[in-house]
Amino acid sequence: MGEMEKKWGMWILIAGGLNWGLAGFGRFFDANLNIVNIILGAVPAVENLVYVIVGICAAGVGYMELAKSEKK
Repeated sequence: MGEMEKKWGMWILIAGGLNWGLAGFGRFFDANLNIVNIILGAVPAVENLVYVIVGICAAGVGYMELAKSEKK
């Protein structure tokens, strides 16, 4: 994986983490703060695709970090 893919993966991972943080925080106040759901809730297949992409990015970034730490 190149540097550009690594950066994109990291940004998607950060955005996904922030989204899940907002979603969890909103539950304390009985509010829907899940930005992906707010924007794409009318199209569940696209919403699910976004979650899958975030999951793939998390796996890819995790793998790259583990591989990098093993080289040291």
